[in-house]
Amino acid sequence: MKNAYLLLILSFILISCKEQKSEKKEVVTEIEAPKQWLTFEGSDNNSKHIVLVSGDEEYRSEEALPQLAKILSKQHGFKCTVLFAQDPAKPGIVNANFVNNIPGLEALDTADLLVMLTRFRALPDEQMQHFEDYLKSGKPLVGLRTTTHAFNFPKESTSKYVKYGNYYDGELTEWKDGFGRLVLGENWVNHHGHHKHQSTRGIFAKGAAEHPITNGIISGEIWGPTDVYGVRFPMQESVEPIILGQVINRAGEYDENDVLFGMKPSDTELATENNVGEKVNDKLMPISWTKTYQIPDGKNGKVFTSTIGAATDLLNESVRRLIVNAVFWVMGDTVPEKANVDLVGDYKPSAYGFKTNEYWLEKQLKVSDLE
Repeated sequence: MKNAYLLLILSFILISCKEQKSEKKEVVTEIEAPKQWLTFEGSDNNSKHIVLVSGDEEYRSEEALPQLAKILSKQHGFKCTVLFAQDPAKPGIVNANFVNNIPGLEALDTADLLVMLTRFRALPDEQMQHFEDYLKSGKPLVGLRTTTHAFNFPKESTSKYVKYGNYYDGELTEWKDGFGRLVLGENWVNHHGHHKHQSTRGIFAKGAAEHPITNGIISGEIWGPTDVYGVRFPMQESVEPIILGQVINRAGEYDENDVLFGMKPSDTELATENNVGEKVNDKLMPISWTKTYQIPDGKNGKVFTSTIGAATDLLNESVRRLIVNAVFWVMGDTVPEKANVDLVGDYKPSAYGFKTNEYWLEKQLKVSDLE
Protein backbone atom coordinates (compact mmCIF):
# COMPACT_ATOMS: atom_id res chain seq x y z
CA MET A 1 0.00 0.00 0.00
CA LYS A 2 2.86 2.32 0.95
CA ASN A 3 4.69 1.61 -2.35
CA ALA A 4 1.54 2.24 -4.33
CA TYR A 5 1.12 5.59 -2.59
CA LEU A 6 4.74 6.56 -3.44
CA LEU A 7 4.24 5.56 -7.07
CA LEU A 8 1.13 7.70 -7.21
CA ILE A 9 3.03 10.74 -5.90
CA LEU A 10 5.93 10.18 -8.35
CA SER A 11 3.48 9.90 -11.27
CA PHE A 12 1.85 13.17 -10.23
CA ILE A 13 5.26 14.93 -10.07
CA LEU A 14 6.26 13.59 -13.52
CA ILE A 15 2.96 14.68 -15.07
CA SER A 16 3.30 18.15 -13.50
CA CYS A 17 6.85 18.53 -14.86
CA LYS A 18 5.73 17.51 -18.36
CA GLU A 19 2.88 20.00 -18.22
CA GLN A 20 5.23 22.77 -17.08
CA LYS A 21 7.68 21.96 -19.89
CA SER A 22 4.80 21.90 -22.35
CA GLU A 23 3.58 25.28 -21.12
CA LYS A 24 7.08 26.76 -21.42
CA LYS A 25 7.38 25.36 -24.94
CA GLU A 26 4.07 26.98 -25.92
CA VAL A 27 5.26 30.36 -24.61
CA VAL A 28 8.39 30.15 -26.76
CA THR A 29 6.46 29.27 -29.94
CA GLU A 30 4.09 32.23 -29.41
CA ILE A 31 6.89 34.79 -29.65
CA GLU A 32 6.62 36.48 -33.06
CA ALA A 33 9.38 38.11 -35.06
CA PRO A 34 9.11 41.91 -35.04
CA LYS A 35 7.24 43.49 -37.93
CA GLN A 36 9.62 45.12 -40.38
CA TRP A 37 6.94 46.53 -42.66
CA LEU A 38 3.20 47.16 -42.61
CA THR A 39 0.52 45.73 -44.87
CA PHE A 40 -2.94 47.22 -45.23
CA GLU A 41 -5.22 44.93 -47.19
CA GLY A 42 -7.34 46.14 -50.10
CA SER A 43 -11.04 45.72 -50.66
CA ASP A 44 -10.71 42.45 -52.59
CA ASN A 45 -8.11 40.02 -53.93
CA ASN A 46 -7.84 41.90 -57.22
CA SER A 47 -7.07 45.34 -55.73
CA LYS A 48 -3.94 47.05 -57.00
CA HIS A 49 -0.85 46.88 -54.81
CA ILE A 50 0.89 50.11 -53.79
CA VAL A 51 4.32 49.99 -52.14
CA LEU A 52 5.20 53.08 -50.10
CA VAL A 53 8.89 53.48 -49.26
CA SER A 54 9.83 55.77 -46.37
CA GLY A 55 13.34 56.68 -45.25
CA ASP A 56 14.23 60.34 -44.75
CA GLU A 57 15.87 62.01 -41.79
CA GLU A 58 13.86 65.23 -41.79
CA TYR A 59 10.25 65.23 -42.94
CA ARG A 60 8.85 62.30 -40.94
CA SER A 61 8.10 59.97 -43.83
CA GLU A 62 7.76 57.19 -41.24
CA GLU A 63 4.62 59.00 -40.06
CA ALA A 64 3.35 60.36 -43.39
CA LEU A 65 3.37 57.20 -45.47
CA PRO A 66 1.50 54.93 -43.02
CA GLN A 67 -1.26 57.57 -42.88
CA LEU A 68 -1.33 57.85 -46.66
CA ALA A 69 -1.46 54.06 -46.92
CA LYS A 70 -4.40 53.93 -44.49
CA ILE A 71 -6.29 56.48 -46.60
CA LEU A 72 -5.58 54.59 -49.82
CA SER A 73 -6.55 51.26 -48.24
CA LYS A 74 -9.61 52.20 -46.17
CA GLN A 75 -11.08 54.92 -48.38
CA HIS A 76 -10.16 53.51 -51.81
CA GLY A 77 -9.55 49.77 -51.45
CA PHE A 78 -5.89 49.56 -52.48
CA LYS A 79 -3.58 47.02 -50.90
CA CYS A 80 -0.67 48.97 -49.40
CA THR A 81 2.73 47.89 -48.12
CA VAL A 82 4.79 50.46 -46.18
CA LEU A 83 8.55 50.04 -45.79
CA PHE A 84 10.90 51.71 -43.29
CA ALA A 85 14.58 52.47 -42.72
CA GLN A 86 16.02 50.17 -40.04
CA ASP A 87 19.34 49.12 -38.59
CA PRO A 88 19.68 45.39 -39.41
CA ALA A 89 20.94 44.86 -35.86
CA LYS A 90 17.58 46.14 -34.55
CA PRO A 91 14.91 44.73 -36.91
CA GLY A 92 11.46 46.19 -36.50
CA ILE A 93 12.77 49.45 -34.98
CA VAL A 94 12.53 52.55 -37.21
CA ASN A 95 15.78 54.50 -37.56
CA ALA A 96 15.43 57.20 -40.21
CA ASN A 97 19.13 58.06 -39.85
CA PHE A 98 20.22 54.59 -40.96
CA VAL A 99 20.65 55.11 -44.71
CA ASN A 100 21.86 51.62 -45.71
CA ASN A 101 18.85 49.38 -45.19
CA ILE A 102 15.14 49.31 -46.09
CA PRO A 103 13.87 45.73 -45.67
CA GLY A 104 10.99 44.41 -47.77
CA LEU A 105 11.86 46.00 -51.12
CA GLU A 106 11.13 42.69 -52.84
CA ALA A 107 7.48 43.85 -52.63
CA LEU A 108 8.31 46.07 -55.62
CA ASP A 109 8.58 42.97 -57.79
CA THR A 110 4.78 42.65 -57.85
CA ALA A 111 3.77 46.27 -57.15
CA ASP A 112 1.44 48.30 -59.37
CA LEU A 113 2.69 51.63 -57.98
CA LEU A 114 5.71 52.92 -56.07
CA VAL A 115 5.30 55.90 -53.71
CA MET A 116 8.55 57.28 -52.28
CA LEU A 117 9.57 59.72 -49.60
CA THR A 118 13.25 59.00 -49.08
CA ARG A 119 16.36 61.12 -48.70
CA PHE A 120 20.05 60.40 -49.46
CA ARG A 121 19.81 56.61 -49.14
CA ALA A 122 22.83 54.43 -49.97
CA LEU A 123 21.23 51.00 -50.10
CA PRO A 124 23.06 47.73 -50.83
CA ASP A 125 23.01 46.47 -54.41
CA GLU A 126 20.56 43.65 -53.70
CA GLN A 127 18.02 46.24 -52.48
CA MET A 128 18.72 48.76 -55.25
CA GLN A 129 18.14 46.00 -57.81
CA HIS A 130 14.43 46.06 -56.94
CA PHE A 131 14.25 49.79 -57.80
CA GLU A 132 16.13 49.20 -61.05
CA ASP A 133 13.84 46.34 -62.11
CA TYR A 134 10.74 48.34 -61.23
CA LEU A 135 11.84 51.41 -63.19
CA LYS A 136 12.92 49.35 -66.20
CA SER A 137 9.38 47.94 -66.34
CA GLY A 138 8.04 51.49 -66.81
CA LYS A 139 5.61 51.19 -63.92
CA PRO A 140 4.27 54.43 -62.38
CA LEU A 141 5.87 56.39 -59.57
CA VAL A 142 4.83 59.10 -57.09
CA GLY A 143 7.75 60.98 -55.52
CA LEU A 144 7.23 63.24 -52.50
CA ARG A 145 9.37 66.05 -51.03
CA THR A 146 12.96 64.79 -50.63
CA THR A 147 12.53 62.05 -53.23
CA THR A 148 14.11 64.49 -55.68
CA HIS A 149 17.30 63.57 -53.80
CA ALA A 150 16.30 60.05 -52.82
CA PHE A 151 19.77 58.47 -53.10
CA ASN A 152 23.35 59.45 -52.39
CA PHE A 153 26.42 57.22 -52.45
CA PRO A 154 29.83 58.09 -50.96
CA LYS A 155 32.68 58.75 -53.41
CA GLU A 156 34.44 55.53 -52.45
CA SER A 157 31.34 53.43 -53.10
CA THR A 158 31.71 50.44 -55.41
CA SER A 159 27.94 50.04 -55.82
CA LYS A 160 26.58 49.35 -59.30
CA TYR A 161 23.99 52.01 -58.54
CA VAL A 162 26.10 55.08 -57.79
CA LYS A 163 24.43 56.57 -60.88
CA TYR A 164 21.27 56.98 -58.76
CA GLY A 165 23.08 59.38 -56.42
CA ASN A 166 21.96 63.00 -56.27
CA TYR A 167 25.42 64.34 -57.23
CA TYR A 168 26.31 61.76 -59.88
CA ASP A 169 28.55 63.19 -62.62
CA GLY A 170 30.21 60.11 -64.08
CA GLU A 171 30.58 58.42 -67.44
CA LEU A 172 26.88 57.58 -67.75
CA THR A 173 25.94 61.07 -68.87
CA GLU A 174 22.22 60.31 -69.11
CA TRP A 175 22.30 59.76 -65.34
CA LYS A 176 23.87 63.15 -64.54
CA ASP A 177 22.42 64.43 -61.22
CA GLY A 178 21.08 60.98 -60.54
CA PHE A 179 17.66 59.44 -60.08
CA GLY A 180 15.94 62.71 -59.23
CA ARG A 181 16.91 64.47 -62.44
CA LEU A 182 16.46 61.53 -64.81
CA VAL A 183 13.28 59.99 -63.40
CA LEU A 184 11.45 62.75 -61.51
CA GLY A 185 12.58 65.74 -63.56
CA GLU A 186 14.68 67.53 -60.92
CA ASN A 187 17.16 66.72 -58.17
CA TRP A 188 18.07 68.76 -55.09
CA VAL A 189 18.61 72.45 -55.94
CA ASN A 190 17.94 74.60 -52.86
CA HIS A 191 15.44 75.97 -50.37
CA HIS A 192 13.69 78.69 -52.35
CA GLY A 193 11.68 79.82 -49.32
CA HIS A 194 13.10 80.46 -45.85
CA HIS A 195 13.23 77.06 -44.18
CA LYS A 196 10.98 76.89 -41.06
CA HIS A 197 10.00 80.55 -41.52
CA GLN A 198 8.14 80.82 -44.84
CA SER A 199 5.38 78.39 -45.76
CA THR A 200 4.01 77.23 -49.11
CA ARG A 201 0.66 77.97 -50.71
CA GLY A 202 -0.17 76.07 -53.88
CA ILE A 203 -1.98 77.61 -56.82
CA PHE A 204 -2.84 76.03 -60.15
CA ALA A 205 -0.37 76.23 -63.01
CA LYS A 206 -1.69 77.38 -66.37
CA GLY A 207 -4.20 74.81 -67.68
CA ALA A 208 -4.06 72.70 -64.51
CA ALA A 209 -7.66 73.47 -63.52
CA GLU A 210 -8.71 71.02 -66.26
CA HIS A 211 -6.24 68.31 -65.20
CA PRO A 212 -7.76 65.32 -63.33
CA ILE A 213 -5.09 65.62 -60.62
CA THR A 214 -6.74 68.86 -59.43
CA ASN A 215 -10.21 67.30 -59.14
CA GLY A 216 -11.96 68.50 -56.00
CA ILE A 217 -9.25 71.07 -55.21
CA ILE A 218 -9.59 74.87 -55.24
CA SER A 219 -6.53 76.87 -56.29
CA GLY A 220 -4.96 78.43 -53.22
CA GLU A 221 -6.29 75.86 -50.73
CA ILE A 222 -3.12 73.78 -50.82
CA TRP A 223 -0.90 74.82 -47.90
CA GLY A 224 1.98 73.37 -45.97
CA PRO A 225 4.55 74.54 -43.38
CA THR A 226 7.39 73.17 -45.49
CA ASP A 227 9.05 75.73 -47.75
CA VAL A 228 9.12 75.86 -51.54
CA TYR A 229 12.00 73.96 -53.16
CA GLY A 230 13.91 75.55 -56.01
CA VAL A 231 13.91 74.07 -59.52
CA ARG A 232 15.93 74.96 -62.61
CA PHE A 233 14.38 76.58 -65.67
CA PRO A 234 13.61 75.58 -68.27
CA MET A 235 12.35 72.30 -66.87
CA GLN A 236 12.58 69.19 -69.01
CA GLU A 237 10.37 68.97 -72.07
CA SER A 238 8.16 66.19 -70.72
CA VAL A 239 7.46 68.04 -67.44
CA GLU A 240 3.97 69.48 -67.04
CA PRO A 241 3.61 71.78 -63.99
CA ILE A 242 0.41 71.21 -62.01
CA ILE A 243 0.85 73.29 -58.84
CA LEU A 244 2.98 76.42 -58.39
CA GLY A 245 4.27 77.39 -54.95
CA GLN A 246 3.79 80.83 -53.49
CA VAL A 247 6.24 81.70 -50.70
CA ILE A 248 4.20 82.94 -47.73
CA ASN A 249 5.43 85.00 -44.77
CA ARG A 250 4.48 83.99 -41.25
CA ALA A 251 1.96 86.33 -39.61
CA GLY A 252 2.76 85.21 -36.06
CA GLU A 253 5.92 84.56 -34.08
CA TYR A 254 8.34 81.71 -34.63
CA ASP A 255 7.70 78.89 -32.15
CA GLU A 256 10.13 75.98 -32.20
CA ASN A 257 7.78 73.95 -29.98
CA ASP A 258 4.86 74.29 -32.39
CA VAL A 259 4.37 71.51 -34.96
CA LEU A 260 4.00 74.25 -37.62
CA PHE A 261 6.76 76.49 -36.19
CA GLY A 262 4.25 79.31 -35.70
CA MET A 263 3.08 79.30 -39.32
CA LYS A 264 -0.64 78.87 -40.04
CA PRO A 265 -2.88 78.04 -43.02
CA SER A 266 -4.44 81.49 -42.53
CA ASP A 267 -1.12 83.23 -43.37
CA THR A 268 -1.57 85.07 -46.67
CA GLU A 269 1.21 87.64 -47.07
CA LEU A 270 3.30 86.98 -50.17
CA ALA A 271 7.01 87.21 -49.43
CA THR A 272 9.20 89.45 -51.57
CA GLU A 273 12.51 87.86 -50.55
CA ASN A 274 13.83 84.82 -48.75
CA ASN A 275 16.46 84.85 -45.99
CA VAL A 276 19.36 85.31 -48.46
CA GLY A 277 17.78 88.22 -50.31
CA GLU A 278 16.56 86.32 -53.39
CA LYS A 279 13.29 87.35 -55.04
CA VAL A 280 10.85 84.52 -54.43
CA ASN A 281 7.47 85.26 -55.98
CA ASP A 282 8.45 87.03 -59.21
CA LYS A 283 8.54 83.65 -60.96
CA LEU A 284 6.83 80.84 -59.11
CA MET A 285 8.50 77.45 -58.74
CA PRO A 286 6.47 74.35 -59.64
CA ILE A 287 5.95 72.26 -56.51
CA SER A 288 3.98 69.49 -58.26
CA TRP A 289 4.33 68.21 -61.80
CA THR A 290 3.84 65.22 -64.06
CA LYS A 291 6.46 63.69 -66.33
CA THR A 292 7.17 60.67 -68.49
CA TYR A 293 10.38 58.85 -67.63
CA GLN A 294 12.53 56.17 -69.22
CA ILE A 295 15.77 54.86 -67.76
CA PRO A 296 18.31 53.28 -70.16
CA ASP A 297 17.09 49.89 -71.46
CA GLY A 298 13.73 50.50 -69.80
CA LYS A 299 10.16 51.21 -70.85
CA ASN A 300 8.32 54.54 -70.65
CA GLY A 301 6.49 55.30 -67.41
CA LYS A 302 4.41 58.02 -65.77
CA VAL A 303 5.58 59.95 -62.74
CA PHE A 304 4.09 62.55 -60.42
CA THR A 305 6.43 64.62 -58.26
CA SER A 306 5.35 66.84 -55.38
CA THR A 307 7.83 68.71 -53.21
CA ILE A 308 4.99 69.35 -50.77
CA GLY A 309 4.10 66.17 -48.91
CA ALA A 310 5.84 65.99 -45.53
CA ALA A 311 4.01 64.52 -42.54
CA THR A 312 2.75 67.91 -41.35
CA ASP A 313 1.77 68.91 -44.91
CA LEU A 314 -0.72 66.01 -44.84
CA LEU A 315 -2.73 67.86 -42.21
CA ASN A 316 -4.03 69.92 -45.16
CA GLU A 317 -6.96 68.23 -46.88
CA SER A 318 -6.07 69.59 -50.32
CA VAL A 319 -2.50 68.28 -50.05
CA ARG A 320 -3.89 64.82 -49.28
CA ARG A 321 -6.34 65.05 -52.18
CA LEU A 322 -3.58 66.17 -54.57
CA ILE A 323 -1.52 63.08 -53.74
CA VAL A 324 -4.45 60.65 -53.78
CA ASN A 325 -5.61 62.05 -57.14
CA ALA A 326 -2.09 61.58 -58.47
CA VAL A 327 -2.11 57.94 -57.36
CA PHE A 328 -5.19 57.28 -59.48
CA TRP A 329 -3.84 59.27 -62.43
CA VAL A 330 -0.37 57.68 -62.72
CA MET A 331 -1.93 54.19 -62.61
CA GLY A 332 -4.31 55.10 -65.42
CA ASP A 333 -7.42 54.87 -63.22
CA THR A 334 -10.31 57.33 -63.27
CA VAL A 335 -9.65 60.12 -60.77
CA PRO A 336 -12.64 60.68 -58.43
CA GLU A 337 -14.42 64.00 -58.75
CA LYS A 338 -13.76 64.58 -55.05
CA ALA A 339 -11.77 61.77 -53.48
CA ASN A 340 -12.39 60.79 -49.86
CA VAL A 341 -9.19 61.78 -48.09
CA ASP A 342 -10.42 61.74 -44.51
CA LEU A 343 -7.66 61.00 -42.02
CA VAL A 344 -7.69 57.51 -40.57
CA GLY A 345 -7.16 57.18 -36.85
CA ASP A 346 -5.52 59.70 -34.54
CA TYR A 347 -3.01 61.43 -36.81
CA LYS A 348 -0.70 63.78 -34.91
CA PRO A 349 2.47 64.18 -36.97
CA SER A 350 5.71 65.47 -35.51
CA ALA A 351 7.31 68.72 -36.59
CA TYR A 352 9.88 68.27 -39.32
CA GLY A 353 13.54 68.54 -38.49
CA PHE A 354 16.67 66.41 -38.18
CA LYS A 355 17.09 64.08 -35.21
CA THR A 356 20.26 62.71 -33.63
CA ASN A 357 21.22 59.05 -33.62
CA GLU A 358 20.72 59.14 -29.85
CA TYR A 359 17.13 60.28 -30.43
CA TRP A 360 16.35 57.19 -32.49
CA LEU A 361 18.10 54.88 -30.03
CA GLU A 362 16.04 56.32 -27.19
CA LYS A 363 12.75 56.54 -29.09
CA GLN A 364 12.71 52.83 -30.05
CA LEU A 365 9.85 53.46 -32.48
CA LYS A 366 8.50 50.09 -33.52
CA VAL A 367 7.13 49.54 -37.00
CA SER A 368 4.12 47.93 -35.32
CA ASP A 369 3.47 51.19 -33.43
CA LEU A 370 2.62 52.83 -36.76
CA GLU A 371 0.03 50.25 -37.78
